[in-house]
Amino acid sequence: MKVVIDDKSGFCFGVVGAIQKAEELLRTGETIYCLGDIVHNQTEVERLERMGLKTINHDDFSKLKNCKVLLRAHGEPPSTYSYARKNNIELIDGTCPVVLKLQQRVRKGFEDIQEQEGQLVLLGKKGHAEINGLNGQTDNRAIIVENENDLPQIDPNKPVLVFSQTTKSLEDFHLLSEKIKQQNRGEVTIKDTICRQVAHRAPHMKEFAAQHDVIVFVSGKKSSNGKALFETCKSVNPNSYFISNKDEIRLDWFINCQSIGITGATSTPKWQLQSIADSLLG
Repeated sequence: MKVVIDDKSGFCFGVVGAIQKAEELLRTGETIYCLGDIVHNQTEVERLERMGLKTINHDDFSKLKNCKVLLRAHGEPPSTYSYARKNNIELIDGTCPVVLKLQQRVRKGFEDIQEQEGQLVLLGKKGHAEINGLNGQTDNRAIIVENENDLPQIDPNKPVLVFSQTTKSLEDFHLLSEKIKQQNRGEVTIKDTICRQVAHRAPHMKEFAAQHDVIVFVSGKKSSNGKALFETCKSVNPNSYFISNKDEIRLDWFINCQSIGITGATSTPKWQLQSIADSLLG
């Protein structure tokens, strides 16, 4: 039986940067807090917590003073930075450079569209950390569109400026963008702000899934990207199975199987994929 790890899987560069910052800080022995799970992968979160990282939520953060807090790749709204300045909290900013640039574009875009008495729309998952950070640039006045059911929130008579969460699927982005153009009589400006490093994984994933009898897809259960990429795999190869750790593997998946492909989300570490492969070969 052949076991192959997808060579294009593993962390995207934004997550790599945040985790490198965390590891560097933890080696100093200082107490370091991380605002939210550093990555949507519980196995990796637990590895860093064993090194001393303390994961906190926003309620915890609002009670802290005089400490160091790491911001993950998803980014944070301006209110987080404001609270830190007032309470002597040193922020170690692990925001992905792509997300940081998008935050700046959303802030400027919101100012411009306000002058036209228009609306700014964010295509993305409601409540997702990146969307919260982007919406914060608009003083939380953006219209969040997750799917077609949210489109009636947009006034069809006013100008519209649209940005997208960086990890939105290209298919969803184009579908929703076209719907907005069709329903709106005012000027519609669409900005494609999807990260291509993430977006290009889907076409590759289809090729990889077709090359193997069984696909073992490894991802944290909280990962939106993981859920989307797994569905991409399954659309090509029905023998695709979603796991978060090696304890969830079932041997009956591999009866009469000659080739197993192991892949994962942009939030899945390469070391975890290798661990899964080792357990199958062992």
